[in-house]
Amino acid sequence: MVQANIECIVTLEVAKREELASLKKDMQTAFTAAVIETFGSDLDGPIPSDKDIEESFHATGAVIYHILANGKKVGGVVLTIDEITQNNSLDLFFISVNEHSRGIGLKAWQAIEEKYPKTKVWETYTPYFEKRNIHFYVNKCGFQIVEYFNKHHLDCHKSINGEVPIKEDFFRFKKIIM
Repeated sequence: MVQANIECIVTLEVAKREELASLKKDMQTAFTAAVIETFGSDLDGPIPSDKDIEESFHATGAVIYHILANGKKVGGVVLTIDEITQNNSLDLFFISVNEHSRGIGLKAWQAIEEKYPKTKVWETYTPYFEKRNIHFYVNKCGFQIVEYFNKHHLDCHKSINGEVPIKEDFFRFKKIIM
């Protein structure tokens, strides 16, 4: 449902350790909705998995924020910030499904860029079927698709449970800041 286009102020708030379980649940709800919309409800478990989210939460350089619209929690983001190279990554990013189509995602991304003005390169990934995400990253945020991973071109740097390369189709995006 598209809500009235009411001006909202979008801010970031650092997530506290005791809030991570709730943030993880909200994130999985948002990600799972997109998967169900595309493939149906036959899921083996939460998307992303608890393990994948936990690894992102505890990665070196991880910074975790709630996304707030007019003070209300409406999403979250996990970034990896490399203070030395300033090649940073957007690891997990979501807006609650009932808050879509209000411009909150773009305002959140702008707040992230504003918070990290020394960034030289942003990088992120999204599955091939996430047309909404692809549109958002390319047409709204200024990322470019730089690589397409599939069964013929695996990403050897990412793995499932640290064992084998991810075999699903997905895109890698970069945004170079001038």
